[in-house]
Amino acid sequence: MPVLLYLLAVAVFAQGTSEFVLAGLLPGIATDFEVSLSQAGLLTSSFALGMVIGAPAMAAAARRVSPRWTLTGFLALFIAAHVVGAITDSFAVLLTSRIVAALANAGFLAVALSTVTRIVPAERHTRALAIILGGTTVALIAGVPAGAFVGDLLGWRATLWAIALLCLPAIVAVLAATPTRPSEAAGVGGSRSIGRELASLRSRPVQLNLVLAVLVNAATFCTFTYLAAIATGPAGLTERMVPLLLAVFGIGAFLGVYVAGQFGDRHWRRLITYTGPLLMAGWALLAFTNASPAALWVLTLTQGTLSFALGSTLIARIIATAHAAPTMGGSFATVALNIGAVIGPIAGGFAIEATGAVGPILLSAILVFFAVLLWSSMSVLSRRGGAMPAAQ
Repeated sequence: MPVLLYLLAVAVFAQGTSEFVLAGLLPGIATDFEVSLSQAGLLTSSFALGMVIGAPAMAAAARRVSPRWTLTGFLALFIAAHVVGAITDSFAVLLTSRIVAALANAGFLAVALSTVTRIVPAERHTRALAIILGGTTVALIAGVPAGAFVGDLLGWRATLWAIALLCLPAIVAVLAATPTRPSEAAGVGGSRSIGRELASLRSRPVQLNLVLAVLVNAATFCTFTYLAAIATGPAGLTERMVPLLLAVFGIGAFLGVYVAGQFGDRHWRRLITYTGPLLMAGWALLAFTNASPAALWVLTLTQGTLSFALGSTLIARIIATAHAAPTMGGSFATVALNIGAVIGPIAGGFAIEATGAVGPILLSAILVFFAVLLWSSMSVLSRRGGAMPAAQ
């Protein structure tokens, strides 16, 4: 695999850390700016919404520019947003900087995912995409705890500075090794080419993979967002054990991405077929055993593994089936991933208020159940029609 992929993963690691780390820094930010905790929480929700909006918008805007300069520009904007956020004394400016950082992150990830398909052979696309997405899982394992530690030791502003510095090696790599020519699809055709790419959303395989990715990712973040409350509530773990439990989930996520990278190119049908029911069963089992610390530790690892093995495979399938959208396919995958990241915590919040700590876990099981039902139904229909779903 090209070294560039690993350096792009470093940038994705920094961006993933930025997306998740503020959850642990909100009390300090709320105190510094003299705002409520709920107001400070806008910093995390606005980032996810910025990712949803920014992915297609930034990818479309960057179609006629070479990946080298679009990726460099998005990274530079991401760094600048963190520098502004680190030095500002205005909460409104900090909130704006988070939205700008999200737009830059969305654009970078969308272009990076599309660029991967140009620099590696088709039979290794899923493995290459797993390397890029591995940056997010490492962020969950190490970036978020490290960022929280730095924030606790030196203040939340130091965390923003550290994230900005992490992106500098990636800029060097992008300038040195990224393709300089735009995708052929971005050449002649202008808005009509964008229309043709967006028209690929009418494809049933693309629609299927998008819906599946949203459901699975929503299920993941529905429970992950409230894992601390589940751990310190029914399971009776101390608050000091929560970061370790989150790291265990991150380790599972890393293993899941690795599995998807190893087997997702040739055996993606089996991965989707088998991991879906296992993931659903795991959430259901956790709902009934969440008061057991031993079960919580084991299932946190297995659910992290299954969630990201299935989720990463579906992200790769979105890009593979959106072959008519070479410059926008990465944005479709980014949108699906982040719509799930928006829906999951919101739905989980309603569930935990209505039924307690078990609510988000049961809701995760239900969301995956719908994904399994959809996949199974489409498989049956496609076999009758002589083709497997999403096989294009």
